Formats: sequence, C-alpha cells, structure tokens
Amino acid sequence: MCQKEVELKRMHLHILGICGTFMGSLALLARDLGHKVTGSDANVYPPMSTQLENAGITLMQGYDRSHLQPHPDLVIVGNAMKRGIDAVEYMLNEGLPYISGPQFLADHVLQGKHVLGVAGTHGKTTTTTMLAWVLDQAGLNPGFLIGGVPLGFSESARLGGGQYFCVEADEYDSAFFDKRSKFVHYHPKTAILNNLEFDHADIFDDLAAIQKQFHHLVRTIPSEGRIIAPITESNIDEVLEMGCWTPVVRTGLEAHEKASLSAEQLSSDGSHFKVLENGVVKGTVKWTMTGQHSVANALATIAAAEHVGVSIETACEALSNFGGVKRRMELLDTVNGIEVYDDFAHHPTAIDTTLEGARKRLGERKLWAIIEPRSNTMRMGSHKDGLAHSARLADEVIWYQPEGLDWDLQPVIDAAPNKAVVARTLDEIIQTVVTEAGEGDAVVIMSNGGFGGLHQKLITALKAK
Repeated sequence: MCQKEVELKRMHLHILGICGTFMGSLALLARDLGHKVTGSDANVYPPMSTQLENAGITLMQGYDRSHLQPHPDLVIVGNAMKRGIDAVEYMLNEGLPYISGPQFLADHVLQGKHVLGVAGTHGKTTTTTMLAWVLDQAGLNPGFLIGGVPLGFSESARLGGGQYFCVEADEYDSAFFDKRSKFVHYHPKTAILNNLEFDHADIFDDLAAIQKQFHHLVRTIPSEGRIIAPITESNIDEVLEMGCWTPVVRTGLEAHEKASLSAEQLSSDGSHFKVLENGVVKGTVKWTMTGQHSVANALATIAAAEHVGVSIETACEALSNFGGVKRRMELLDTVNGIEVYDDFAHHPTAIDTTLEGARKRLGERKLWAIIEPRSNTMRMGSHKDGLAHSARLADEVIWYQPEGLDWDLQPVIDAAPNKAVVARTLDEIIQTVVTEAGEGDAVVIMSNGGFGGLHQKLITALKAK
C-alpha cells in the first residue's frame, strides 16, 4: 500500500501502553495523520497524559478487553505488553490486526523521509530534541518523535512539513512478538551513535548482545548517509569494525587528529565553548545546559545538522537559544531558597553526569539527590555495584526502596563515600528534606517514572513549613 493510500484510509487505532514516552508521541503523530486514536495504560500520569488529553485522545485505565470493543481497525502494541494481559489475549483470540509501535512509525510516517536517528545508551532524548530544534531554527520544519516533552516545542512529536524527520532511536525491543531493537525499523540516513554501555538487563544478556543490535542498525544506513560517533567510545568502534559502509564523522571534547569536530571549552561546566572543524573555529555555543555530556551531545547534533545542509555557525546559534527537555535538570520551583529539580536519570552513568553538571552549576551549595531505582535493569540489581559511586557528588543521598524491589539497597548505603540513607515511604523522604534542608540547598529528584507524585508533594510540604 502506498503512502497516499494509507493516509487516505482513516482508521480507528487503539494503542496498548499509550502513556509511555514513545507510544504517547506516536499517538500524536497518528492523530495528526487523521486517524481516530484511543489508548489504554496501567499508569495514566502527567506530563504525557495531559499532552494526550489536550490532543483529544481518549485514555482508559488498565488493559481490559472492553477497551477493544467495538473492534478498532488496528491495535498498536507497546513493548511493555506481555502475554496474559486481558486485552492482549482478547486481541489474539479475536484475530484483530496488530502491529508494533516502531513498525507503525516506519510504515506510516517515515516512508520517503530523510530520517535522522539518535541512538546510544544515554543522551538520546536530549540530543534528538537539540537536533529537531536546530533544524527547526534553520527553517527546515522537521518532523520528530522524542521520548520526553521538549521545552522548546509544545509537543513531543509532530509530522513536520519537510523531508526531514528526527527520531530517538532506542535499542529496546519493539514488542512481545518482535524482539528486534526499535531502531532497526527506522532506516536512518543520518545516524548519531552517542555512546554504548550495558543497559536493559531484562532483554540483553551482555554488552555484545547490544552491540549486535547496533550493528543491525549500521547495516541499514546508506553509503550516502553519515554516522556520527565520539572518538572516545571503544564499544562503538567495535560495532563499526564488524562492517561499515557509511562515512563516519568523529567528534571529540578536545582537539584530536581523528576528530573532525571538536570543542574548545571556555567554561568548565560546559555552558560556553567554541566549536572547531578540523582545528578551525566555526562557531561558539553559550547556553543554559551544563556538563560534559551536554557538550558531547551538542557536537553530535552539529555534525548531524551539517549533513542536511545546516552550517556549523547556524547550528551553534540555534543551540545558544536551546531550552532543554522536561525532566532533565528541570527547575520545578524554588521554596524558601531551596531549589527543587526533576531529572529522568536512572542509570549509574546518567546519575553521575547529572550530578556532575549540578555540582559545577551549584559550586559549594548543598546538593541533595533523591533517587528511585525504578527501571527494569535497576530493579533486577544489574547496576547495584556502580550505584553508590554514581551518587558520590551529592552531599546527601536518599535512596528509595519501593515495594517489589527484589534486592536490598543496604550494600549501596554501606559502599557510599558520602552521607546516604534508605527511605521506604515518600513521607519519610519528605520529612527528612523538610526538616534538614535549608536556604541555598538544591534537591534533585531522579526517577524515570512518576515517583508517586513526590515532586509536588515535596514542594507543597516545603511551602507549608
């Protein structure tokens, strides 16, 4: 079926797992294509639920078979869905047509587009947002799908009006019936490979298994395309050594003979730096972002934008006006001189880099880290050895041990070089911060979920103090 026919056929689509960052974004695109979209999720919470309801998409709580009555034309199945879920069993028994989210995106949105994909263990959301922002500022009106709500745009996804589409290219699997990584579906022409570490222990046995999926991606990138990768990532080097048919542009945080794009830092926190191409200064970025990871993401963005004709100078200008992403060191409120930040970090490296940026920004001020080890990998304890070290830059760390965490956080506490405690309830966390935090302190709440509404509850409790 050609693209035009697909677009003309208005369908009723029901999305199982609609409030996930990817599926929620996909729902917006499907709506913009003219389809009627409904969806179910076990956890309906902001900011995604707000965004979807504002877009006129009907949300249903839980996964009941009644949600698929009357039968939709197509069910889009999120990757959190498993066999045994009532709606899934009903869908299979009734013979309803179904598809994975990434496949729907590939078939209905990405056809005929120049796809710019951003892959890597960390920094995907932020870098995809930066890239969409730069192309937008350069007047290219790109489409995008971002796994988070970007501050510079009103929505996490849009079709766009041109030939370019920026997509966060996740290595997680597509669905219970398709164990390939999501990004294998996207066929990017420009691909950023930011970094590569072991993650997602629930689906990958080891680093080599992830590298194999990354190589599946590399195999699909055209010879007229471009791969962008940092000079320091030996895990990515190993992927490219398996076979590469595409020119590779290397980036570096400092001058390096193999890095065609590098940075000259003008401030130690990453908020001000020059961008050099083959040793020649081409532009300067001065922005509100911090941390060396942000500089690395910026260089990758500039190299990708240059591939579609945006000059380095224009890209630097656009990045200097970049607003960031919701839930990435987002300042929620300042109460009695205490700053409360929200951050999505949930992997030791992400915790480490976030706190590094925060520490440089805050100087000697007291830094609190409240961390919920919520991701599948964290819950399985795959990262517990690196956790204590990852949070070392905070003055005080509160680790939340929720129900269902099948390993004990006590060894993390024992290994901590700084002050660290375990809390078993939200009230316990709130009580500690309200009692002990003082003016000038910064509290960073880290979780990749809703954290039981802790953010607002804490702000409310601080105001009532």
